[in-house]
Amino acid sequence: MITIGIDAHKTVHVAVALDDSGQELASWRGPNSVRGWRELFEWSQPFGDTRRWAIEGAWGYGRGLAQSLVGRGETVHEVNTRWTALGRRSGRKDGKTDRFDARGVALVLRQEPDLPLVTADDDTVILDVLVTERAAALVEATRLRNQIHAIVMHIDPEYGRRMPRLASRAGVKALLRYRSAAHDPLQEQRAATVRRLAARLHLTIAHADDIATEIRARAGRFAPLTELCGINLLTAGALAKRLPGPSIAASDAQLAAYAGAAPLEASSAGTVRHRLNRGGNRRLNSVLYQIAITQAHHSPQARLYLDRRVREGKTRREARRALKRYIIRAIWRLWQECQSAAIPSTRAAA
Repeated sequence: MITIGIDAHKTVHVAVALDDSGQELASWRGPNSVRGWRELFEWSQPFGDTRRWAIEGAWGYGRGLAQSLVGRGETVHEVNTRWTALGRRSGRKDGKTDRFDARGVALVLRQEPDLPLVTADDDTVILDVLVTERAAALVEATRLRNQIHAIVMHIDPEYGRRMPRLASRAGVKALLRYRSAAHDPLQEQRAATVRRLAARLHLTIAHADDIATEIRARAGRFAPLTELCGINLLTAGALAKRLPGPSIAASDAQLAAYAGAAPLEASSAGTVRHRLNRGGNRRLNSVLYQIAITQAHHSPQARLYLDRRVREGKTRREARRALKRYIIRAIWRLWQECQSAAIPSTRAAA
C-alpha cells in the first residue's frame, strides 16, 4: 500500500509517497490549481492502484485537490494539523520544510489508518456552507457587542441598570438611538460610534437570522435527529455534513471512533481511567460537545446519568465523555432513519 502525504498551501502543494515500509519513494511539488491536481494524479500513477492519500487541510487549502482525487475514485483521508505538529515535535530532526511536513502527513496516516475519510461534495455541502456562514456572523455579533460595551462603559459605567441587555433585540434598538447625557464633544463622538456599531450589529443579527431560516428549511429532511434533546434543526443542519455514510460508520461504535467520542483507556496501578480521544473528526466532536452541554442543563435523564458516573468515581469531564458516547449511539440510530427515508426519494428522482 502506497501512502501519499500532501502538505497543502494557498498557492502550492507538496506531496511525498511512502512505500509499505515507510521509505520515501518520490516527492512532488506543484501549483494549487486544476492543472496541478491533474499533474499530481498523473505523477502517482506509476506507484500502482493500491494507494491512499492523506491531506493536511482537506477542508481548507487542500479541498479542491481532495475533491478532485475523490472524483477520480481515490481514497483520501483528512489529517488534522495538530497531529502533524505533534509528529514534528517528536521527530529526531529539527527544522521545518514543506517536504518534511508532507512526509509527516503520510506517516500520520500510516500510524492512524482510521483517520476521517473525505467524501464527495453533495447537497449537504450547502448546509455546511450556510452553517459556517452563520457561525461567522454570530462571532462577528459577539465581537461588536464587546466593542460597544467597552465604549459605553467610558460614557456611562452604570448603563446596565437603565438599558436592556446588549444580547437582546431591545438592547440593539436602544443602542441605535443611544445618546450621551453629557454634552461633551468626546462623549458625543463616542455615542455616535456606538450608534454606528449598533447599526452594523443590527445588520449582522439580521444576516444570521436569514441564514438560520434557510438552514431550517433545508434541514427539514433530517428532522428525525431533533428527537434527541439538544438537537434542533440548526444543529441537525450542522450534523448533516459531518455525519458519514454507512460505508464509514456501519455501527454506532464505528461512528463513535470516527467522531473521536470513544474515550481511550488510560488505566494505571489498578485505577481505571479513560482519557479524551483527540482523534476522529473534530468538527463532529465539537457539535457532540455542544449537545452534551445542552443535555447536562436541560435533560433530567442526562443529569441523573452524569451524577451517577460522578458517584462511581469519575470526574465531571470523564462523565461528560461517557455521555457523549451515549449521545453518538442515539444519533447513529436516528441517522439511519434519515438515510432510509432518503433512499425512496432518490430512487424516485432516478
